[in-house]
Amino acid sequence: MRRRHFLSAAGLATTAVAVAGCSSDSGPESEGSGGPGGGGSLVVDNAFDLKTADPARSFELTGAMLNKQLYETALTYTGSDVSEPVAQVCTYTLSDDQRVLTLTVEGEHLFADGSAVDADDIVFSYQRVQGVKGNPSFLLDGVTVAKVDDRTVTLTSETPNPALPYILPNPSLGILDSELVQANGGTTGPDDAAETFLNSTSAGSGPYRLDTLQVTSQVVLEQNPSYGGGAPAFGRVVLENVQPATQKINVQSGTAQIVTDLSADEVDGLDGGRTAVVSTASSYMIFAWFNTDPAHGGPAADPLFVQAVRRALDYDALLELTGEGSVQPGGVVPSQFVGHLESDPSNSHDVAAAKQLLAQSGYAGEPVEFLFSNDVAVSGVQLQLLAQAVQSQLQAVGITITLAPKPSATSLDSFRSGRFQAGLAYWGPDFPDPSNYLAFTPGENVGLRAGWTPQSPTAAKVMPLVEAARAASGPDARDAAYQELQRQMNVDGPFVPIVQPAQNVVTSADLRDVALNPIWTLDLAALS
Repeated sequence: MRRRHFLSAAGLATTAVAVAGCSSDSGPESEGSGGPGGGGSLVVDNAFDLKTADPARSFELTGAMLNKQLYETALTYTGSDVSEPVAQVCTYTLSDDQRVLTLTVEGEHLFADGSAVDADDIVFSYQRVQGVKGNPSFLLDGVTVAKVDDRTVTLTSETPNPALPYILPNPSLGILDSELVQANGGTTGPDDAAETFLNSTSAGSGPYRLDTLQVTSQVVLEQNPSYGGGAPAFGRVVLENVQPATQKINVQSGTAQIVTDLSADEVDGLDGGRTAVVSTASSYMIFAWFNTDPAHGGPAADPLFVQAVRRALDYDALLELTGEGSVQPGGVVPSQFVGHLESDPSNSHDVAAAKQLLAQSGYAGEPVEFLFSNDVAVSGVQLQLLAQAVQSQLQAVGITITLAPKPSATSLDSFRSGRFQAGLAYWGPDFPDPSNYLAFTPGENVGLRAGWTPQSPTAAKVMPLVEAARAASGPDARDAAYQELQRQMNVDGPFVPIVQPAQNVVTSADLRDVALNPIWTLDLAALS
């Protein structure tokens, strides 16, 4: 899976943000005061997974938050709402056959040197992402980028691609000053040599520009005086590499005014006084899976066995374990995205139904080996604790689970092999569109890890719905098509969605406009 899908415990740390000195007792006015027009500093304490500031090579959580500040994108999202992309640099139209996306530059957007963003910059930036072949290059797979005129660009997909507008807000697709980058080694091919330059001097039209970057310790940003979107409240941003263990101490002491790495238990008691807590479901989805190939899944390959598991799990108890703000997804698509299911009777707690389904499956009490990563916490939820709770709940209906904990690197290899019997895993989005979750269908990336192929007996009713979802056009039609697909997957599929853990942000009581986003965590320029 791609980088966002399986991470180590350290890499999973959600971005932690600290605002230095927003309150009167936090330090000198010159260092801590925010306000319109760029007063004061915003200090961001983050457990870095930062590799580079080059958008074409960056696909980590810290990098997404950083590049959101440095580079505008053609399209963006408003706050936490990822249901519909909106214009940032461009408006867009999608052709009736969903193959041609036309971008039109609207208004004046200026790079830090005062030059205007135009079609040449967009074409160069996108073709560079494709040609450099860094981690984000897959975002534009099968897309031909072409200039129409100075303000118009077309993106033509080999096949219908209704997800493309939802992909373009990704900060890895930030628009670069093409002349400046080319003058400093930039190309649209594998010979590109601009990364070193972009790690010292940003080339974007975003609200901030890069001052200094040390990928293991600190990044300093300053306002972009040419930014056309209005000056951010804070004139200076400092991103500091700080481990999560210190974050609660920092926010309680006032050293930090926002932290985002705390678990549901750790934020308990912090909602009041000088601090406030914002909790929402993260976009990570934790799920159980069972190998559909009898050679590897054994009794767990029987769809009736998986249906019994669905009814055996006490989802309310699991939500209580994972903490306030967690939600149960109705299907594999997270609750924030188009096409999600609010709930599904197939995935509901009913012990009597579970026992009946289990008897029909022919399961005779054989141990089922259950793989999971024992060194991973997903938004503060330890997979070890969740696996133990699942084991206990399944035992109550007569299913014997043998826990098989492994370090994340080893467990990922076992899952990828497609030969392990069952397990607990998680998935985070590459982009906020339900098409990203077609990976769970027969013959696709995650489906194959559970031995689910188009030739599997349980795939017969699912495959036509996969094609219908791919072909659906427009939000309403896509919403209905993906919901129908997930309902069938909840009957015939090997995946049991369990929980979207909470994402918790603790802020100083006087900070405003804190909106969590599943792609870039926080837009620091939008804070006030």
